[in-house]
Amino acid sequence: MSFFSEERASELKDLFFESATELLQALNEEGLDLEKHPGDPEVVRQVRRTVHTLKGDSAACGYTELSALAHELEDALTPELAKQHGVKVAEVVLSAADTFQNMLNAYRANTPAPTGDRVFAAIHALIRKPALVPSPNAVSGIVTESAPAKPRFEWSEYEKMVMTDAVSRGLKVLQLALTIDPNCVVRVVALQMIKTAFSDLGTVLVVVPEEGSPLDKVEVITAALASSFDEEYIARKCKIPAVISEVFVERYTAPAAEAASTNGAGGAQHAEEDALNLAPEQNVPHQEPISEADSFSTSSLSTAPESTLRVDAERIDAVLNLVGELIIGKSMLTQTINEFDKKFAKDPLRAKFADALAYQARVLTDLQKSVMKVRMVPVEQLFRRFPRVVRDVSKACGKEVHLEVHGQATDLDKSILDVLAEPMAHLVRNAIGHGIESPEERLAAGKLKIGTIKLDAYHQGNNIVIEVSDDGRGIDRQKVLAKAIERGIVTQEETARMTDGEALNLIFHPGLSTAEEITSVSGRGVGMDIVKSVLERLKGSVVIDSKVGQGSTFYLKVPLTLAIIKALMFRVVDRMYAVPLGSVMEITRAMETEIHRVDQHEVIKLRDQVLTLVRLNRLANSTSKQKKIFIVVIAVNDRKFGLVVDKLIGEEELVIKALDDHLVATELVSGASILGDGTVVLILNVNSVVARLGRSNISDDLRAGASA
Repeated sequence: MSFFSEERASELKDLFFESATELLQALNEEGLDLEKHPGDPEVVRQVRRTVHTLKGDSAACGYTELSALAHELEDALTPELAKQHGVKVAEVVLSAADTFQNMLNAYRANTPAPTGDRVFAAIHALIRKPALVPSPNAVSGIVTESAPAKPRFEWSEYEKMVMTDAVSRGLKVLQLALTIDPNCVVRVVALQMIKTAFSDLGTVLVVVPEEGSPLDKVEVITAALASSFDEEYIARKCKIPAVISEVFVERYTAPAAEAASTNGAGGAQHAEEDALNLAPEQNVPHQEPISEADSFSTSSLSTAPESTLRVDAERIDAVLNLVGELIIGKSMLTQTINEFDKKFAKDPLRAKFADALAYQARVLTDLQKSVMKVRMVPVEQLFRRFPRVVRDVSKACGKEVHLEVHGQATDLDKSILDVLAEPMAHLVRNAIGHGIESPEERLAAGKLKIGTIKLDAYHQGNNIVIEVSDDGRGIDRQKVLAKAIERGIVTQEETARMTDGEALNLIFHPGLSTAEEITSVSGRGVGMDIVKSVLERLKGSVVIDSKVGQGSTFYLKVPLTLAIIKALMFRVVDRMYAVPLGSVMEITRAMETEIHRVDQHEVIKLRDQVLTLVRLNRLANSTSKQKKIFIVVIAVNDRKFGLVVDKLIGEEELVIKALDDHLVATELVSGASILGDGTVVLILNVNSVVARLGRSNISDDLRAGASA
């Protein structure tokens, strides 16, 4: 039976997947923290809170496999077990996080979820069976000649927190142990009858096992109540014939340290969430009056207003698309007013039109910035994934690696940030697999035993630069060239003319790897190819700086956003093109007589630098007849190139529109935009244009892009 409509249930599951992803990320971070500080009770409590939240959310959505595993994991998350078993508890937590992630993936794909048997076995290996000990303070609901034994009350850390919080507010908390009658056939009914009895006796704080848990092998039900009744009365009320054979009741006394901890670090808020299920009181004998101080304060129900609103990314994209249309409309209006100025130069309305246009432009600029800020998220969301990656890969490689993170507050477009996760994972894994040496090698080289990987992010104009660096062995240029020659990627003659940057960039070629053997971490030569292809797709670039024996640094340069860019527009023959303004270094003019030909490439000398030229008039399969040309100097990776164009139009803010493959069948064009007069501008992918420099079929490729 479902209490929600299908649409409401679907929304609930979407919210669960979103929150569960955040919870699993937090669980990974807390697991790593627990591995560093296995005896810290506060870390254990924090892990338990995360697991408890995950358990409750998954149970609400009907994901029983995940909820059951989280319930079992809670039992292992106690300071005592953490202190006793050390890092083993952290390993179980991290293994459970992986299993939780696999379960979430299965739930999303509507496929059977994994069982998690390995994690269950690891948890059970940590947990000890509770011993039976006599309790002289217990009150029994059965009159016998000798005091019977009862299970020792071994509450979990979270359950202790709930009970201690109730005690700290002046409530009398009683802990109960109820033995199920061996002749009871339906044990589920026993648990339900006990809960019904509890509802008349006070506030239920804890019941173990929880509803929905298997009861086939359960012999004792333990519970904690906040109640004003005396122990004997509760024992008699809970003694249900043919269902409960023995009842033990004793008062719970919170240790001073636990009470202080609960009142201090915000544990009361979590405790109140479970303890606010108050039952109506009834007139029953032996009931003691309850003062106002003993009842829960209604102020605990008041919470601070929620300041965060979750919005689907598609809705923000739709708003941004409308802002883009407004920008096109502004261009149309600007062009219309310019035409009005030419025809009616002395009309007094000119000034009013100009003021209205300036006001609209200012508001539109603020609107665009506001929408862009909504899409922006801190790079921390990307960086926080890598402590776990570094930990797992370094253990698999038998190396010791420390991760340093800087620039977490740098904002980046959410769509770009998500795409960067895979290439950065490849870079980090390669840094550990290829870059960082083994502890023995590092000590022999006079380095610290522990290697270091650094992640950093910062703004650079309209771009974001993300650095991935290590202090390992660096990239051997000769080794890379030898592998490239061996695989037929380059010839011996070509390598002689290569700069260091061009030689290092060969590692991005598919199938090229300098690893001596293939491992689970590296060696197949596919990871770096993915890095380059993803960066090109994002209209970004990657630059390598490496020194043998000192380490390597990869600079990933990506635009702040892919939706709206500032571009430089120009004409080639009768067509208009644009390149991102962030790629433009400078603009210069030159005479055709100043152009020389070296190694089948046209070059020009610009301030003691030799600049390779790219003739964009090949886009129209035409030759230039101008004696004086414009050269747009662009930066691609660590080199500069000059784009030869016929006429400069100027800077413009362009709204990028993606083009379908059947319209543009070349990677040389990354998108298009529409100007105010309806003119279509093709935005060139400068990386691809330069990458194909010197190929015989460049004319055909460019012509295919221009045909759109």
